[in-house]
Amino acid sequence: MSFFSFELDPALAADPVFDLHRRGKMTMSATVPLASRDDLSLAYTPGVARVCEAIAEDEGLYPDYTWTSNTVAVVTDGSAVLGLGNIGPKAAMPVMEGKSVLFKQFGGVDSIPIVLDTQDVEGIIATVKAMAPSFGGINLEDISAPRCFEIERRLDAALDIPVFHDDQHGTAVVTLAALRNAAKLLGRSFGDLRVVVSGAGAAGVAITNTLIAAGVEGANMIVVDSRGIIHAERGDLSGMKAEIAAVTNISGRTGGITEALIGADVLVGVSGGNIGAEALAGMAPGAIIFALANPTPEVHPTVAHRFAAIVATGRSDFPNQINNVLAFPGIFRGALDVRATTITDRMKVAAADAIAAIVADELRPDAIVPSPLDPRVAPAVAAAVAAAAIEDGVARRVAAPTPAPVAEVQPA
Repeated sequence: MSFFSFELDPALAADPVFDLHRRGKMTMSATVPLASRDDLSLAYTPGVARVCEAIAEDEGLYPDYTWTSNTVAVVTDGSAVLGLGNIGPKAAMPVMEGKSVLFKQFGGVDSIPIVLDTQDVEGIIATVKAMAPSFGGINLEDISAPRCFEIERRLDAALDIPVFHDDQHGTAVVTLAALRNAAKLLGRSFGDLRVVVSGAGAAGVAITNTLIAAGVEGANMIVVDSRGIIHAERGDLSGMKAEIAAVTNISGRTGGITEALIGADVLVGVSGGNIGAEALAGMAPGAIIFALANPTPEVHPTVAHRFAAIVATGRSDFPNQINNVLAFPGIFRGALDVRATTITDRMKVAAADAIAAIVADELRPDAIVPSPLDPRVAPAVAAAVAAAAIEDGVARRVAAPTPAPVAEVQPA
């Protein structure tokens, strides 16, 4: 027998990043003993047949007697991976493995990374629907817009388990938490904030909808895409952009980012472009700038601080990192705990409010969100999401389950 092998570049062989990723970042282990014949007879045949027969008679037993009650699929087609773009499924796998270990570390949620060798909308939907019985939830990851909107919407409608596109909603939840605290720190009325969102992709659309759901007046929001301000009179809008045009920019402002920022209190950048000082100069005094593109923010923090009282980015080497890991482990933990059938707007807003509350009494301009390593975050988010699911009537269980083990982490 021969095995395929290759020589790794010596420079990579000495690189700690490649050392860490060798053979992947995760594995699978048994939760039951398999040391004796009796163990085998209980875990496998003949004992397992009794459980199969019981589930066949009553499918309601399925999550109680399988791993599905605590397991999520992390699914991508590799079309929009980090800031790397459409690099394909195999190159996306290290990111999906990373997402899975974050689920386990911070939420005690088991997950399986799945990379699909198709970028066809119908093919993705059919594949995820077919494998959905193996999981308690579906986390869609790094799927490009606008395809991601239809994929999530149709899967959410078709499945009775939570479907969550983290690039949309995880980013939106943490952005909402940060903006809540920024407004509080500056003594601003959250509902009256004049917000400009630069970028109308997955994150931009979700942030816009989530801020409106949380109380920001849609009339006070402006969304800018690569062609300029989105407004109802533009003839090139369809799908989600047309929906955004119907609920934002009621005054019908036109132009580009410079015109959009005139008098704005808040800039949320999720576009990956560059926003110059001349545009920022038009913002209201004491502004808030969240420049979230990775790895290069739309506005470098040193420039942003010339125009803003509070600045956040998506990077870990600057203060106020807007990091999705603050949201998705706790959101799925809470949804799984009550066996929610979906994740509602109320659940997302509850998650954001829980994140914001963690540091609400210790706010500083350079600390408006908790550290991603803060062990208080995921349990607080899970409890808030579970309660919101019950209030919204999407929970199938209201009794508190036995908590899943969560690896201990130390705050930064």
